[in-house]
Amino acid sequence: MLTKMIETLKKNPRTIVYTEGTDKRILESAHRLTQEGILGVVLLGKPEEVKAAAKAGNFNIDACQIIDPENYEGIDAMVAEMVKLRKGKMTDEQVRAALSKSNYFGTMLVKMGGADCLLGGATYSTADTVRPALQLIKTKPGNNIVSSCFILVRGDEKIAMGDCAINIDPSEDDLVEIAIESAKTAKIFGIDPQVAFLSYSTLGSGKGEDVDKMRNAAEKTKKAAPNLPIEGELQFDAAVAPRVARTKCPQSEVAGHANTFIFPDINAGNIGYKIAQRMGNFDAYGPILLGLNAPINDLSRGCNASEVYSMAIITAALA
Repeated sequence: MLTKMIETLKKNPRTIVYTEGTDKRILESAHRLTQEGILGVVLLGKPEEVKAAAKAGNFNIDACQIIDPENYEGIDAMVAEMVKLRKGKMTDEQVRAALSKSNYFGTMLVKMGGADCLLGGATYSTADTVRPALQLIKTKPGNNIVSSCFILVRGDEKIAMGDCAINIDPSEDDLVEIAIESAKTAKIFGIDPQVAFLSYSTLGSGKGEDVDKMRNAAEKTKKAAPNLPIEGELQFDAAVAPRVARTKCPQSEVAGHANTFIFPDINAGNIGYKIAQRMGNFDAYGPILLGLNAPINDLSRGCNASEVYSMAIITAALA
């Protein structure tokens, strides 16, 4: 899946900033990305500490740029820009304190054109990655929320799942954004999106507020994106199994072969993608953050170096 992205990135150079420059997994991925000529890499941290960590792991980071947020020559311009962006919500002193932390500094570096995209979260929480992005990068015009999706790959089979990581209990309107952004991301990964709004009910077989939410969200999305194949609400078996779909919803063009799944809440989404990953032997790429003005992505703190490498390529490809 990454091969085409790598080919594109080699022809169209991009630079990624890593917020955790001394982490062994980050350094290993930075070594691979620069040695293979895929991306430019900015590592945040104290140069002596980053270099010592790289030497200890036998990683070559000579091609990487190392920036110490606490000793950055362009800090005054960055402070002034961030004060403007926060519109009176933070003083000059508070902004300087925030920019001494690599999550805020890295986000502002992207905002000011010093890098094309950012990948963090190897040691930071998701909230620590998303909060600066919301405050500084902000959502795209027409979007009101940041959401996420996972791309799951097993051989030639690829599916998208959203939102599995950000919105705890999305509203109907939130689900519309999640579905449209997930479908856009699916296309980037070569998936022709067939969108299923998942539920414990298939087209009215069950009752309840949660069923109504998914049915209404599906209908709203059909109006907002009339060219996008959508069905809902659907039980998962009706969404993916042609035999079940012929029985439960024979008139549906999506049921039986859906590949982009919209979950009712974060419980279902998080459980769903992890079942696919652990028991279905899918490789899971994500969470890919959706709806922002620039590609900012979050790593799982349990990630390995290979996952960091893959997510860096994905993040840069979104740029």
